Amino acid sequence: MASDGNARGRFWTIVLAVLILDAATKVVAERALAAPAGFEVFGDYVQLRLVHNMGAAFGLSLGLYSRWIFLVVASIATVALYRWARETPSGDWVRQTALGLVAGGAVGNLIDRIRGPQGVVDFLDIGVGALRWPTFNVADIGVSCGAVLLALSLWLEDARRAKAESPTVG
Repeated sequence: MASDGNARGRFWTIVLAVLILDAATKVVAERALAAPAGFEVFGDYVQLRLVHNMGAAFGLSLGLYSRWIFLVVASIATVALYRWARETPSGDWVRQTALGLVAGGAVGNLIDRIRGPQGVVDFLDIGVGALRWPTFNVADIGVSCGAVLLALSLWLEDARRAKAESPTVG
């Protein structure tokens, strides 16, 4: 079922919001943070630390051509997410939001890959002592939250479909 302009507007509004927030925070991080020194926000638990990630999530690398491989994959994924959003019913705001978050995050990191060989700008460092989550950025938050929301949306759709297909007793 094709969605209306309202649903597409929701998708693009979320994509744009993630892109603007991601780009703005990366500019601030690159200007204000010196690598590898960081800045404690909440003690050792939350720090701001500038890191350039040439790989994918968690520093995954595919060798010499990682930048180009991830650039192509992110481009294809963004087109697929847009098409999926176009086909999503306009009333399914959960899925529209999820797809917008994932697409916005993918494009945010894609822009970093296009900008240069340094890779993606990461700066959020969370953990305790040596136990640290890999450094990430706003685009990564968009992708992660969007993926969880998308899984929830698909689960709810399956539950509705199962309920509609089940025979009623009575």
